[in-house]
Amino acid sequence: MSGFGSSAARAASIAPNDCNVPSAGNDGISSLRWSPTANFLVSSNWDSGVRCWEVQEQAGQVRANPKAQVNHDSNSPVLDSCFSNDGSTVFSCGADKAVRMWRLGETPPNNLAQQIGVHDAPVKAVRFLPSNLVVSGGWDRKLKFWDTRSPNPAGVLEMPERVYDLDVKGNLMVVVTAGRHMITYNVGGPQPQEHSRKESPLKFQSRCVACFPDQTGFAVGGIEGRVGIQYVQKIPNKDHFAFKCHRQDNNAYAVNCLAFQNQYGTFATVGSDGVVNFWDKDNKQRLKGFSAVQRSIPCAAFNAQGNLFAYASSYDWSQGSQHHQPGTPNEIYIHYTPDEEIRPKAKKR
Repeated sequence: MSGFGSSAARAASIAPNDCNVPSAGNDGISSLRWSPTANFLVSSNWDSGVRCWEVQEQAGQVRANPKAQVNHDSNSPVLDSCFSNDGSTVFSCGADKAVRMWRLGETPPNNLAQQIGVHDAPVKAVRFLPSNLVVSGGWDRKLKFWDTRSPNPAGVLEMPERVYDLDVKGNLMVVVTAGRHMITYNVGGPQPQEHSRKESPLKFQSRCVACFPDQTGFAVGGIEGRVGIQYVQKIPNKDHFAFKCHRQDNNAYAVNCLAFQNQYGTFATVGSDGVVNFWDKDNKQRLKGFSAVQRSIPCAAFNAQGNLFAYASSYDWSQGSQHHQPGTPNEIYIHYTPDEEIRPKAKKR
């Protein structure tokens, strides 16, 4: 595999037949989310846009049709997005310090997504809870909970530092912040109950977090090319561990996103090195490694069925503004994922 500095010979996508999603936006892509109920894909973008596509797959051939777009205020970057559990509504957050809501099929006034909440600093992460509340984490060191019918938060939790990412799966919520803090909550009841507060197993800054589909634990990725696997409760024959990935020679690259496949509980990591890897945490195996693409990969997601893997290819700002090249393409691809790529392999004896 060629070094990170020489991207000229690299392909644009991880596989030749991956679907290049049209109208992917004009700046860096910050998140990709699939509807839990249908093959609708949503992206958030640094150009202030939240976009939606309808995706069709037949015999491994994938096509994406642009459906609609809304925006955040004042051309400010959108940093995250998520769906409601019924797939009818998209929530987003960003540098305008706002949490916003977009009911798919509706066009809001001035194409500006409706504001349902606000922080005192940019909002980095947003998720939908089983209680039908929306939770947002900001650089104001606050976790806020929103009822979409009220402009005031239903609750506020003080965080030890700026929120860098959070994830929710069923009753499990995990928050990672600056200062390498990790906090887990049970969000199954009317009030979130803190379960644990500990230091990250990674040596450097946390970049992303994702809950296991079975809610028994979570994975955290960091800027040093390492992933930590953590269990919420003690499970026989399963222990916390960490492993290295997204490294080339003596260089370590940020793990930008972790994406679990719901059916098998296997997962993908994507990084600043432009690489996609599929992993099996239970057997501690890499299932598949793809060759690096031309640009860093900031985000990725599996659809609910688990046979479509969306990933973005755009600058992730990991090397600062001096390495940003205006006019660099910002692309989204969808990779048809056959079972043999993501299914756990027989355990080695």
